[in-house]
Amino acid sequence: MMISKKVQNMQPSGIRTFFDLVLGMKDVISLGVGEPDFVTPWQIREAGIYSLEEGFTSYTSNKGLYRLRLAISRHLHNRYNLDYSPEDEILITVGVSEATDLVLRAIINKGDKILIPIPGYVSYGPLTELAGGVPVYIDTSKENFKLTPSTLEKHIDKNTKALILNYPNNPTGISYTKAELKQINKVILKYKLLCITDEVYGDLTYDFEHTPFATLPKAKERTVYLNGFSKSYAMTGWRVGFACGPKDVIAAMTKIHQYTIMCVSITSQMAACEALHAGRSAVEYMKREYRRRKEFIMEGLEHLGLKCIKPQGAFYVFASIKDTMMGSLEFSRELLERQKVAVVPGTAFGYNGEGYIRISYAASFENLKEGLCRMEEFLKTIRRG
Repeated sequence: MMISKKVQNMQPSGIRTFFDLVLGMKDVISLGVGEPDFVTPWQIREAGIYSLEEGFTSYTSNKGLYRLRLAISRHLHNRYNLDYSPEDEILITVGVSEATDLVLRAIINKGDKILIPIPGYVSYGPLTELAGGVPVYIDTSKENFKLTPSTLEKHIDKNTKALILNYPNNPTGISYTKAELKQINKVILKYKLLCITDEVYGDLTYDFEHTPFATLPKAKERTVYLNGFSKSYAMTGWRVGFACGPKDVIAAMTKIHQYTIMCVSITSQMAACEALHAGRSAVEYMKREYRRRKEFIMEGLEHLGLKCIKPQGAFYVFASIKDTMMGSLEFSRELLERQKVAVVPGTAFGYNGEGYIRISYAASFENLKEGLCRMEEFLKTIRRG
């Protein structure tokens, strides 16, 4: 057998499998893709273009451009009073996806357990398995999709190595207040776990200020903070992320990174420098737009009789379709085939996503309105049936 059994047994991404059905279809309203519908702000694009014209076409340090690491360090200090050395506590990665892969490969010994609250982003479990670890899924559906300290503690044993905490959450849009994070941190400290935080949607928090986990008491030395430019700055295609954490963890991640990726595109890194320098107003503008769209889609879903937890961040709504008596995959396929509206079945994000669909409101008002109209026609049909 030429293919690794580990890879052979791995299920393909539930998101990508579903969206293979969308390819080639005309007139589809896509409310499924987790990508801003804004283009990268012009001054960031200009910085990337100008860097090419200036002749910046070389490799960079494995760690990433020093000027970008310094800019990230200053940004985190100024915004959150969070201090990381650009010398040895920050690594530039190909998006948060690579950063997640690197940290898991850097810390896992065979059989180590990684705690993953679900519904959650699709890559955490497979990346844990590829690194030789054991994903332990924590069902959060009974607590409004939030991880609680008591639930967390019940899943910890002697082989538990780390918790992956994504907030604001993809797919539910829920997030955590500082008080809630402090209670989770107490459990992390009690059992001396590592906390890997995916905070790529942190700038898109609506109901309260986002609190980086590493700013909590005694948390910094046990936290690997992951973030990037894809969501906040509408830079998905530039593929720039970063990891901040203890020196030994970042050094181990860099060692793997230098053998696999070597470095992130210098053009993308130069653009990211400009994003931190002059992109804040664009972030605030996009955030206001997402907030307006969130309110619009929530009103629309309420009118359709689809219940959902109010999202506190990101740009997703996790809507219940349980009263339709259809499974998530069946509902999503039928909606796509009959009304040409694409959403993501909740099962893509864990077994407890059954009975839900993920709707992205990172779409124009026109598409949101049309999508809701088509969903209404679909629901009338199946409810009559």
